[in-house]
This record gives sequence, structure tokens and C-alpha cells, in this order.
Amino acid sequence: MAQSSCVEGKSVINDFDGMQKASRESIDLAMKSFGSFSQGIQAIAVEAADYSKKSFESGSAAFEKILSSTSIEKVVEAQTEYVKSAYEGYFGELSKLGTMMTETTRDAYKPFEGLFGKFPK
Repeated sequence: MAQSSCVEGKSVINDFDGMQKASRESIDLAMKSFGSFSQGIQAIAVEAADYSKKSFESGSAAFEKILSSTSIEKVVEAQTEYVKSAYEGYFGELSKLGTMMTETTRDAYKPFEGLFGKFPK
């Protein structure tokens, strides 16, 4: 009887060691994922700040051009140019940020691929 409790005791210890190892591995995976996600979000924030700065500068230049226009036609022309470039820039930036977010999500998921399978492309 004493022998079987030792065997059971070793089993419990082995299970506990296995649980500790699995827990450490899970924490390592989570930390890698969090690190990738954090880097991606920082890159997105930098990109958004750069776009905001460019957008502000572009808007200021367009406003100055409008104020210095000598005719209504020149005002309409300057405003039309600005609206067109702002529209194209906005949707281009939106697409770029979407791509960056997708890449960030993929990179954050990579450590878990072995557990859950491959991320579909």
C-alpha cells in the first residue's frame, strides 16, 4: 500500500512539474505575443502622428493659398486641389494603417500558431 502511494505521489509531482512547464511556456508565448503587439501598436501610433502632422501642414498651406488668391476662381481651384489631395491622402493612409494592423495581429498571433493552427491568409 505504501508503495502505491509513492507511485501516486510521483505521478502528482510529475503532473505538477508538467503543469509548471506548461504554465511557463504559456507565459513565454503570451510575452512574445504582447511584445509583437506592442511594437506594432507603437509603429501605428508613429504613422498616425506623422500623417496628422503632414495633414495639418497640407491644410495650412492650402489655407494660405486660399487667403492669397486674387479671384474666386483661384479660391475654388485651391480648395478643389486641397479636397482632392486630402481625400486621396486620407484613404491611402487608412489603407496603410489597416495593413499595419493586420500585420500586427499576425505577428502577435505567431507565437500561438503551434497551439491553434495557422492563421489563414
